[in-house]
Amino acid sequence: MSMKKYKQSKADIAKQFDLPERQSKITSLLNQAGQAYCICRSSDSSRFMIACDSCEEWYHGDCINISEKEAKYIKNYFCDRCREEDPSLKTKFRPQKRENDGDSGREEGRKKKKEKEHSENKSSKRPTKDGCGDCPGCLQLADCGHCEACEDMYKYGGANKLKLKCKQRICVKAKKSSRVSSSNRIKKKHHERETYEPEESIAHLQTSEPRHCYGPQCTRAAQYGSKYCSAQCGMRLATARIYQVLPQRIQEWSLSSCVAEQHNRKALEVVRSGLAKAQGALRALDKQHSELDALLERAKHATIQHSDEKELDDETSMYCVTCGHEIHSRTAVKHMEKCFVKYEAQASFGSRHRTRIDGQSMFCDYYNPGNGTYCKRLRVMCPEHFKDPKVSDTDVCGCPLVRNVFDPTGEFCRAPKKSCLKHYQWEKLRRAEVDMERVRQWLRLDELVEQERSIRLAMASRAGVLGLMLHSTYNHEVMERITKANENGKLKESS
Repeated sequence: MSMKKYKQSKADIAKQFDLPERQSKITSLLNQAGQAYCICRSSDSSRFMIACDSCEEWYHGDCINISEKEAKYIKNYFCDRCREEDPSLKTKFRPQKRENDGDSGREEGRKKKKEKEHSENKSSKRPTKDGCGDCPGCLQLADCGHCEACEDMYKYGGANKLKLKCKQRICVKAKKSSRVSSSNRIKKKHHERETYEPEESIAHLQTSEPRHCYGPQCTRAAQYGSKYCSAQCGMRLATARIYQVLPQRIQEWSLSSCVAEQHNRKALEVVRSGLAKAQGALRALDKQHSELDALLERAKHATIQHSDEKELDDETSMYCVTCGHEIHSRTAVKHMEKCFVKYEAQASFGSRHRTRIDGQSMFCDYYNPGNGTYCKRLRVMCPEHFKDPKVSDTDVCGCPLVRNVFDPTGEFCRAPKKSCLKHYQWEKLRRAEVDMERVRQWLRLDELVEQERSIRLAMASRAGVLGLMLHSTYNHEVMERITKANENGKLKESS
């Protein structure tokens, strides 16, 4: 347990603590007189010091012959006085790592890894036997010039990095018998890797005789290893199949009801009702904001009415939750508000995006050119960029009075605004409550809009062309009715 202290003033030490609730404790610690440490009994704390883990007394390192470098390896330190009282106490040291042992172990591991890779490369580079001589790959004499291996060759303008044989000249039988080792495989990126296709699927296409193209109304020969003469013929055949199959799949889809579609419609109704509620709550909050403006306007035209009741002298006191000082209970609310504003102004809440909401803006949105951010506090509660207006001697408090906590009386406080401590900054708190509820409703709206978008996307993609082509719905009850109707029609025609 070691400690190194530097020469700092009491004010610099206090600035290092950001939590305001610790201010009272810090003040009491700083006000203590200089204590005496070590066997030299001096109050000098600028040198390196180490503490005893038993009595927690601090000692100078040069007084007990322990340097700061040696202290890094001490796990538990006990002073001479504690060891005399309890002989079982002994100073414990941390184990020191040997750098040479670790380096030698790493080098041996690297050598073994290199030897293993070298042996694998040797075994993988053994020459393979010649082909069978009978398959289409062995009978092919010239390179195709179109596969990946050919495009990498020098004669076709490649860099010859793969160093592979033309895929159409590879023996089919030898490819079945030989298995390529994992060390000899070429690592490719995910989007460059080829999909595995068994050779038996295209073996009947690799023939020396020309074959007819499968394209509709095409009279040309197909390419080697393909069913079509060109990609356009394959696209035309796929289009014709879609036109042939898709109408029947659409009819099947319309005959049977989808349970997922019904669930999505119910969820969409719930989302829309939530959107309507959130919009109604926003309109109610706008109404509360206008009513608050009307109350303040009415208080401006009212006159001050001094009360004859004398306030009782209350000598009770309390401690501020922010700064920790002792304050009078009568001025506690005002003092705590000022302390909160003071410490709140030291922090910043910013974003690089400006608020864009139609209507009244709730946020401060003051641009800080140093950080390039916009302030995201509520406008009425931002102590950093907006100050409260000055209160004159003729201003009336104007706080609406209530009976039994919740029942409004229709009257308002006519006491001077400067001296009314019962309703201190009531209009600021009311506006903050309204604006905070607005923020909650806007967040709720954003969440509901995202849910509606995801539901609509699921409904739109369910009956897409790809989904209808890949999946077929067979309704046995409907199809039985159709077949019975067709059979009855045939019987009537025959009779």
